[in-house]
Amino acid sequence: MQRIATTVVALVGEQARACLDRLGQAPNVATVRPDADAPPLERAVTAWQTATRTHTPYLLHDADPLQTVAAAWVRRFDVEQSGLAGELEVAVAETLQRWRARAIELPDYYLVLDPETWDATRRHFYLGFLHRAAPSRVVPVAGTPERVGAQLGGLRSGRWWPEADRLLDGVDRVVPDQV
Repeated sequence: MQRIATTVVALVGEQARACLDRLGQAPNVATVRPDADAPPLERAVTAWQTATRTHTPYLLHDADPLQTVAAAWVRRFDVEQSGLAGELEVAVAETLQRWRARAIELPDYYLVLDPETWDATRRHFYLGFLHRAAPSRVVPVAGTPERVGAQLGGLRSGRWWPEADRLLDGVDRVVPDQV
């Protein structure tokens, strides 16, 4: 993994773009807004490329490198949605391919915006599965620019993410209600 001096924070949730728009005006924060219509992994590549060139204390983006995996995981386990057979495995393989090529990296932190408004399965992915891997790196927060900005200064260090291949190994066997 390439270490950079900037703290990279992925905002996940409906209010992510609004928060980015407001927080990008702060002197110690840079933001990147990859094309919202681009595929999720392409958006994550753009965010990571920007992060490697950024020299502000914080870089915020809404391009979760695990978005494809999270969406497939939700469809696999959500009763109201039905994922295609193999969809999660393909999402994991594509994500790991980009990670091994060093085109993407996990952010230092995930700020999960307004998780109480999310469906239970999606909430379990971030606040269960990911949180279990690195508890201080997944932080629920109200989805307002003021709350997100205030949270930046209070981010705690802690256990780092496992390598992505270890993190995602067996994700298809992690049942949401048992995380």
